[in-house]
Amino acid sequence: MANSVIHFLQQWLVYHPTILNFSWNPPLTPFSSLSLLSFSLLSYLSLSLLLPSLPLPPLSPRFLKPITALHSLSLFLISLIMSFSTILTIFSHTPHPHWILCFPPHTKPIGPLFFWAYIFYLSKFLELIDTLLIILSRNFRRLSFLHVYHHATVLVMCYLWLHTSQSLFPIALVTNASVHVIMYGYYFVTALGVRPRWKRVVTDSQIVQFVFSFVVSVVMLYKHLYGEGCSGIWGWCFNALFNASLLALFVDFHRNSYAHRNKSKLNVKTD
Repeated sequence: MANSVIHFLQQWLVYHPTILNFSWNPPLTPFSSLSLLSFSLLSYLSLSLLLPSLPLPPLSPRFLKPITALHSLSLFLISLIMSFSTILTIFSHTPHPHWILCFPPHTKPIGPLFFWAYIFYLSKFLELIDTLLIILSRNFRRLSFLHVYHHATVLVMCYLWLHTSQSLFPIALVTNASVHVIMYGYYFVTALGVRPRWKRVVTDSQIVQFVFSFVVSVVMLYKHLYGEGCSGIWGWCFNALFNASLLALFVDFHRNSYAHRNKSKLNVKTD
């Protein structure tokens, strides 16, 4: 029974002709042109700066919460599918386990792994709606530099995964999509009016993700420097700098959010 289920999932998530024969081919692949990416980024940044300054009335929570719930549920399911499908591809289609950490030089962006990297890239456009929902709610406390910087720069990172056939992206995809399962699961439940007690897990899991990425990067760099080399090393350099900046910002956010809260609890106990 289990083997039949796995075989069924492989046929649809790995060996389906659309997935198996996928090829990243700018500008023929939809959303793959550099000009479209640049236009999307400029539009996002411009609207993120302009819309909060306009005297728009906040939308009613009765209208906004169902939209937020649907958006969060969609990204929860997409993230779950991407994470599972990439793991399934790694174990059933990757030519060699070595490829999980290091693609051979001049690897072409074709096949199931790159298909799921492409879906991951497209999902980052869908995530930009997060910012619009914040602006429509007029809750500008959530519209932080970290939020806008992360959403904008991650688009460039995902584009480089595909454009440079970047080594190590399969692990980054699985870990990031898994974190987003937790995060958008939390957002979905919150939009339904429930306040889970594990909000801190969302931030903690993001920090763990970045630390883990640096650990596996050491292994990849060793293979690159002392082996035959790894594909997309310049894309990885951008990815590493981006992750380092995000780690610093998330640690600062964690400190500001939870250190103050812990201090308040301590004051209550000692009063």
